[in-house]
Parts: sequence; C-alpha cells; structure tokens
Amino acid sequence: MKKILLIAVMLLSVVSFASAQNEAKIKFDKLTYNFGKFSVNNPVQEASFNFTNEGKSPLVINQVVTSCGCTVATYTKKPIAPGASGTIKVKYDGKGRFPSHIKKMITVRTNGVPEMVRLYVEGDMVDEQK
Repeated sequence: MKKILLIAVMLLSVVSFASAQNEAKIKFDKLTYNFGKFSVNNPVQEASFNFTNEGKSPLVINQVVTSCGCTVATYTKKPIAPGASGTIKVKYDGKGRFPSHIKKMITVRTNGVPEMVRLYVEGDMVDEQK
C-alpha cells in the first residue's frame, strides 16, 4: 500500500511539474506610468502598458480592475499566443477633481505566471491659475 501511495505521489509531482513548464508567462515593459504635471484644464490622461507572453501556452487576461471610477482600462480579450504581445490602455479622467498628486492602481489577473500584476499611473494635476 505504501508503494502504491508513493508511486501516486511521485506521478502527481511529475505531472504538475510538467504542466508548470507549459504555462503562460506575462512580462510588462513597465509597471508604472508617470503622467508628470498636467493641467486641470486638460484633466484626461492616457497611458499604455505593453506586455509579452513569454510562456509556452496562450495567455488570457481574465480581469483588469482599477482602484477608482476615474480610471478606466481596456485590454485584449482574446488569448495572446506564446511570443505575442498585447496592450492594456488606461485612461484617467480628473474632471471635477481638485488639483493634487494622483496615484491609481490597476490590478491585472491572468491565467499565467504571475497570476496577478499591479500596474500604476501617477502624476500631478496642477491649477494653472496659481
């Protein structure tokens, strides 16, 4: 009985190790985008985060969640083939907000490694009258 259990555990280990080698792997060119200083008169800012699937399986972005309603993300819904690239576009809308430093988080969930990545957009919205 012990031999059968040992063989089953070893077989399970080998199968899980083999499947881990064939996973998708997401790699971003940058994790933070800085808008710099921008005016309250031009409060809408956009950023792009480029990524590559460095794994051996298709990469699927399951979900992209922003930390604030003032930030919207759009992304490719189709699987990304191994070696192919994609883009997550982020739009910040500061209309009606007070001038200040902003830092917003975008959480990306995938079927790859890592399963979750956090991206950031930041900048300083300034009042030109002062």
